[in-house]
Order: sequence, then C-alpha cells, then structure tokens
Amino acid sequence: MLTYPQIDPVALSLGPLQIHWYGLMYLIGIGGAWWLASRRLKRFEPTWTSETLSDLVFWVALGVIAGGRLGYVLFYDLGSYISDPTLILQIWKGGMSFHGGLLGVLLATWWFSRKHRVGFFRLMDFIAPLVPIGLGAGRIGNFINAELWGKATDVPWAMIFPTDPAQLARHPSQLYQFALEGVALFAILWIYSRKPRPTMAVSGLFGICYGVFRFIVEFVREPDSHIGYLAFGWLTLGQLLCIPMILAGAALMWWAYRKEDARHETVS
Repeated sequence: MLTYPQIDPVALSLGPLQIHWYGLMYLIGIGGAWWLASRRLKRFEPTWTSETLSDLVFWVALGVIAGGRLGYVLFYDLGSYISDPTLILQIWKGGMSFHGGLLGVLLATWWFSRKHRVGFFRLMDFIAPLVPIGLGAGRIGNFINAELWGKATDVPWAMIFPTDPAQLARHPSQLYQFALEGVALFAILWIYSRKPRPTMAVSGLFGICYGVFRFIVEFVREPDSHIGYLAFGWLTLGQLLCIPMILAGAALMWWAYRKEDARHETVS
C-alpha cells in the first residue's frame, strides 16, 4: 500500500485570501490549452488574431466553469444546494461535473461560431484536442482535495485518503482518470488531429475515447454515497451519462467519413 501524500489543499495564504490548488489546476488547464491553441491557430483560421483566440478562450472557460458547476448541482447534489444556495459559489471545494462542463462548452462554442461565422463542428474539432489538458489538471486537483476516490482494494498502490470516514485502502481513481482522460486522451487526439481529417471526426473521436475511458474507471471509482448505483445494480450516473456520449461520438465519426467518401466519389 502507498502512503497518500498529505498535500494542503490551500496552495498559498495571503491574509484572508486563500489560493487553492483546485483553482490553480483550472488556471493551468486553461493556460495550457491557450498556449497550444496559439500554436495551431494559423493552420485553423489564418485570419484570426491573438485577440480572437483570447475571446474564444474566455468564453470556453466560462462555459467550462459555469456549466461544470451547474451540471454538478443538477446531476449530483441538487438537494444540498437548494438548502444552502451559497454552496454553488464554493468551487474551491470541488464539485464540478464534466458532462455539465461539456454542455457549457458546446453552448459557448455554438455562440462563438455564429458570431465569427465559422462552422460549429470545425471549431469543435479545433477545441477538442485541447480539452484533455484541463481534464488532467482537474483530476490532479481532485487527488489533492482527496475527493472522488475509488473502491476499497488490496492492490499494492492502494491509498488511504484522509477524507474517507472508513479509512479503507482504496483505488486512487483520480490518478487513473488523469492517466486516461488527461495523458492518453491528449496523445490520441493530438496525434490524430495533426493531419487533415473530415469535419466532425476529431470531435467524434473525443466523444468515443472520453466516454470509454470514463466508463471503465467508474468500475473502480466509489459512486457518490447519496446516489449509489442507478441501473442493473452496477451502473453509475457517470456511466449512464457516458453512454449517449459514446454513441454520439461514433455517429459523428461515421457521418464525417461518409460525407468524405461521398465527396471523393463526386470529384472522381
């Protein structure tokens, strides 16, 4: 068994001001995505300036934060937030939903694509390879907060988390998700998108890979105690939300390549 590293969730205290690692992870994710986007900007849209990219990053980041928080409230713990609405603002304590954040990003991207007259899925294909940076950073934030730990296990790398009332050795599922949703997903999308692909294909691959990775890790991740298992005695809410995502991703890739094949047949 490994010893959980006792990391203070507060990275820096300046009098009454506290800077939490969880918040810093979001800054790292957004900053990293911004930097990588700037490297591919001219290939994506030569007429866009750095100011246009800054505008895009701002609206996408707003979609992530607002959508992620509201998604968590609606999907995972509505009762607690109804009883104390001020909890909604306490994002440094965790409580963000990926699927809610995804909906926020989709809405922000749709608005931005209309404003700048660029295809919605073409813009999503540009954004998708950047998302794993924030996902990976967010999972490190979960690990530092000692939240969203896994099920009890006897594997050699199990850990006892200080926030676990039962003090059981558990899977460090946050690190599994960092490796899959952050590192592996970034590598897959970044390599795949280096060559020209049919519009929607990159977005579709993101949906498939994230959905599959999350679905797998949910088998060793402890479900929320107030939700538990929702279907067949073993499916979690996270898995149920991933199923339509996987299907939508597969449909996008199928449609993207079907349109590409039809275009080639027309040209030939």
